Amino acid sequence: MKRILPFLSLLIIVSCAPEDDFTAPAVKVTPVETNIDLQVVVGMFMQDQERVLSFDKDLVLEAYVVSSDEAGNFYKEMVVQDKPEQPKAGLNIKLNMNSYYQFYNFGRKVYIHLNGLSVGQVNGVATLGVADGNQIVNIPESQVAFHISRSAEVSQITPKLIKASEFGDVLENLYVQIENVQFNKLLVNPQNPATYAAEENDEFDGERLVESCTGDFPFIVSTSTYADFAALKLPAGSGSVQGILTRDFYDEIYTIYMNLPGDISFSNNPRCDLETYDCGLATSNGSKILFEDDFSLQKNNKPIDGKGWKNIIQEGSRPWEAFTATGANASLGRSARMRPAGSGDARSLSWLITPKINFDSNSAEVLSFKTSTSMANGSFMEVLISTDWDGSEENLLKAEWKILSAANIAANNDFFGDWISSGLVDLSCVTGKGFIAFRYTGSDHSYYNGIYELDDVLITAD
Repeated sequence: MKRILPFLSLLIIVSCAPEDDFTAPAVKVTPVETNIDLQVVVGMFMQDQERVLSFDKDLVLEAYVVSSDEAGNFYKEMVVQDKPEQPKAGLNIKLNMNSYYQFYNFGRKVYIHLNGLSVGQVNGVATLGVADGNQIVNIPESQVAFHISRSAEVSQITPKLIKASEFGDVLENLYVQIENVQFNKLLVNPQNPATYAAEENDEFDGERLVESCTGDFPFIVSTSTYADFAALKLPAGSGSVQGILTRDFYDEIYTIYMNLPGDISFSNNPRCDLETYDCGLATSNGSKILFEDDFSLQKNNKPIDGKGWKNIIQEGSRPWEAFTATGANASLGRSARMRPAGSGDARSLSWLITPKINFDSNSAEVLSFKTSTSMANGSFMEVLISTDWDGSEENLLKAEWKILSAANIAANNDFFGDWISSGLVDLSCVTGKGFIAFRYTGSDHSYYNGIYELDDVLITAD
């Protein structure tokens, strides 16, 4: 096997007109001899992500293109992975080339000549390009063909099936698929459905919340405001999302970037929203207190107990605990907190449930509470109600739990030192006897190990 000469690679690309069907050019392409694996290159960089890894030897690897700038959602960056199916490693390539999809199309096998290039961290992901000090900049257009040789092979790319709970460095820059998901229902309201990236507050990217139908973590799908499909309305329904797992511009969250809007397949499936109880908001609390707790009698760093609370660990090892803190993220005296960091739990799902409330013997019931986060990250908290749970832990998941959608809960974008009021959540439309639950979902994974804090829980009636 002989390595193709750089100028011959350039000749092949320049002399062949791009074709929409990406038929291999009628030119004999000599296979290139490779001498290093993409997985090895990424592994070398991951050992010390603080430095730039530069290559000054004649090293060549093969890879498969899994991004496309055809619809404008990628701009001067191309993503490759080591295999067309079950990939182990991926790499983002910065290149000063527009419409690269016409030459390096989706599924195209390419050979990457590393001599003179470097790998560094750009927006939190491993990126190949030209080193400029400690920065990675675009490969000049005149050098693209020298460094990236196109083969005649175009493979079918099989997305790697993953869950959002598995997001991590080892999956970055891979073409993945996440199943049984849907856009948040507020984004697909029939009266005012959101677009991919054409809302007033979309400055560079539209970031849209995708939720799981199976209890997995939610995640973000990002779309450039320059994408051809930015103004399309988000699809309702549920289904699967395909795209490249990467980080957002600020390296704060994991996100999925699609190549085309067809990479989201929701249209043929019904939604899977939990049912809600929504009586709206009340104007005032009632005169009679049915339940209240400010956690002041609890013991720090011990599980919340007494006052009729049920503190149930569904998954993981951490219960809701009492804590006291001062400083920028002070507690309200003593508060309840859910914190999975350091637990080693792949998933933490814990419930804090009030005593049973009789909604038939009272009227005009109102719930209020306060929440705060210490960088919620990808973790989240929900407030639910059930009127058919018997109060036993073994039957917790057999009961029907509904979201109290009127309750306001602190979110990741709220300042971590603020305590957010739930508002006066009207419960007057609830009948029977029921329990109110504060449910935390997180993990010891660095992206999902956010902290949620709860205090001043109050239920009143007239």
